[in-house]
Order: sequence, then C-alpha cells, then structure tokens
Amino acid sequence: MVHALFADQNHRIYDHPELELAGQSGRHWVPLSEEDLVPLPGGTKLFVLPGRTAVGWDGGAQRFWPLSVGEMAGPVKSGPPLAVAAFLPAGYTRLHLPAVALSANSPALPLWTYTALGWTEQGFAASALRIDPMDHSEAVHYDDRDLVEKIASRLQKDPANRLLHHLKHCAVAYHCFAAKNLFLQRWEAPLPTSPACNAQCVGCLSYQDGDGCEASHERIDFVPSVSELVAVALPHLNAVPRAIVSFGQGCEGEPLLQTDLLVRVVGQLRKETDRGTIHLNTNGFDPEAVMRLARAGLDSIRISLNSARETSYLSYYRPRHYRFRDVIASIGRARDAGLYTAVNLLVFPGITDQEEEVTALMELIRRVQPDMLHMRNLSIDPEVYLRLYPATDTPGMGVRRLTHLLRREFPELELGYFNRPKELFGRKLIAELNL
Repeated sequence: MVHALFADQNHRIYDHPELELAGQSGRHWVPLSEEDLVPLPGGTKLFVLPGRTAVGWDGGAQRFWPLSVGEMAGPVKSGPPLAVAAFLPAGYTRLHLPAVALSANSPALPLWTYTALGWTEQGFAASALRIDPMDHSEAVHYDDRDLVEKIASRLQKDPANRLLHHLKHCAVAYHCFAAKNLFLQRWEAPLPTSPACNAQCVGCLSYQDGDGCEASHERIDFVPSVSELVAVALPHLNAVPRAIVSFGQGCEGEPLLQTDLLVRVVGQLRKETDRGTIHLNTNGFDPEAVMRLARAGLDSIRISLNSARETSYLSYYRPRHYRFRDVIASIGRARDAGLYTAVNLLVFPGITDQEEEVTALMELIRRVQPDMLHMRNLSIDPEVYLRLYPATDTPGMGVRRLTHLLRREFPELELGYFNRPKELFGRKLIAELNL
C-alpha cells in the first residue's frame, strides 16, 4: 500500500493509516500505485501546500476523500490537513501533481515543481521517472565547503569581471548548480548576457509582475562585454573535460536579443580554441539570428516550448514582436545548419499528455526532426497554469505512457533533461534507463 500523506498546521507530515496516495492529472484526481513512484533521491525538497487540503484514495469504497479535521482529530487539531508535495532534482520528470482540494483563499505558490508524494514501506516516494542517466544534479556533487575557496581563487585572478561577480551571487545566494560548476571547473557553465526578454512567460523564474508570487531570483541587470564573456568561457572550454558553456540561463532574459554580442563572443572563442561545446538556450524567436550563430561556430541549441500547439504556446509564453511560426522555423533552420538541436518541452501532467497535445508534438517532431527532446518539469503553481487552458473532460494519457510512445515512434530521438557535450552528440543515453 502507498499511503496518502498530509501535514498539520505546524507542518509536521503524517501518513494516513487507511487512505492510499492520490495524484492529479490536470484537474482530475487519480489513484496511484508503487509503479508510479520512485524513492526520493538526495537533494529532494518537501513542501507543505498552504490553502490546499490533502486528498486520498479509498480503494474499498472506490472514491477520493479530501481529508477533514474530524477524521484526523489526533494529529490535526485545527485547520484542514494540508497537502504535501516533493520537488525532485533535475533529471527526473514528474508524472503526477499532488491531489489537492483548494480553499476559497488558496495563496499563490512559489515557482517550484510540485510532485505527488506518498509513503511506502521503504519510506517517502514521489510520482516521477528518471529521464536522464547523467547525474550532474545529484546533491553528492555539491559541497559548498569546496566551493568557497574556488570562488575566491577565480575572482582573485579576474577581480574586475562583472560577470564573475554575478555568477558568484548565483552560486552562493541561489545555489545555482550551473554557476557552481563554473567555479568547480566541470560540466556546463553559464554565460548570461541579456537583461531583457521578448516573452512574458507566466512562470518566468527571473521576472514576475507582482500579481502572484515573487520571481525565484533576480535577472542579470547589465550586458557583459565580449572580453568579460571570453574571460569566463575560454578557461572552462580549455581545461574541463567535455566542457559546455551556454548562453540563456535562468538568471537572464532572451539571449537572442543580444545576437550581435553572441556572434562576436562565439567567433572569438572559436578563434582561440576548438575544444568544448558552445551552446544556446533560447525561445528561438529569430531564425536568422540562429543561422548567424551557427556560422560563427555555435555547436548546439535548445529551443523551449510548453506545447506544439500555437494556442497553448501563446497562452503561456505571451510573446512580444514574434510569432509561434518563427520558433518552429528556428528549430528547422538549426537542424539544417548542422547544430545539435534540442526541443525543451516544459512538461505539465494532464496538459502535455492530452491527446491533442501529443498529436501536435508528434507532428512537430516528424516535421523538424530534432536530435533531442528535453522533458523538463514546468515549475509553476499548478492552479495558475491550469487557469490558462479550458477544462478537459478526462485526465491525460500519462507522462510515462507519453515517453514510451515517443521512444517507439522516434527511435532516433534522444530523450533527457541535460544539455549534451559534443562528445555525446548522437549517443542515446536514454537507452541506459529502464523506462
């Protein structure tokens, strides 16, 4: 049995003695089993969800029960039994939302990925699957006692570099793994460049207009110079095995708004070295800018979508001065230019796996033939996202089933979560996982 969980008003978490774990697909509650779950990996965060009552599944009565104070008079003496959720580290794709009953004044939740959480004989377990065998986000790799000395050493070598100071703040204040990797001299290092953006994403991590929750962190507020960017990127490319440096991080806007700068930086880096991978994360609003960067020496690109359907895309991204077809054109142009091309699909259980969404996604893959599909979790209050779309009559087909369908229909398509160094272009790491 997988037990439902709930929390009291002091945020102590309990397992329910009788009710089983329920999850949510879109707005629909669904019963979950152990096959839907993974043991919590290191680095997982647990959350109590204010204004949201926990919901469990009664297998005998075949019905869902929002918990009440009367039922749980022992641990919960006042207020409703609150729902709980997990936030898993990168590399895991969420399968189900936590099943909740909203109160009339449920507050907006911060920008995290809220995943259904239950209790088994082995302990906590979450409704997710591991989608990428790369272990770069595992907590064992991030000991800040090693980090502080390395940050001081790097800044001592280049004390006037504004970008290094910005990334120090990201590493120390926001615990950004990419920023930490720069100072730890490994894997993928960030090159943020753009204070502005031409999309108004509802779940933007670096800018919120104040109507709901706060942004997760502050956006870079200056445009680095070519010399500052090269001074950060070049040592990383030259010294780190399978190094990646990437434009388009969570602490900036849209990097293609700085295309002239990026072209100059990429060109300078490729004059200095042919080592490592130069990568761009982008909304892909400008196909011609993508081509310019490909000619300058860019190696790979990841273009983000929440949906392959225009109406769904526009509802979330709310683009300014570009069109959905520009984004799709950029994917095709990137492939034509020889870039290793990934689509960054922002996955939301119950929406992404609806039949019409899946059909559109498969049509897009057939048309533009990306090398890789990132199945990244959309970090947002589920209720905020669900308000963007009309109510659906049924739950989605299931995110796990979607991954199986994609692997069957597109055997050459890599699925995953992390950007790939060029040494792994074309390799199917997804085959290493038992999905």
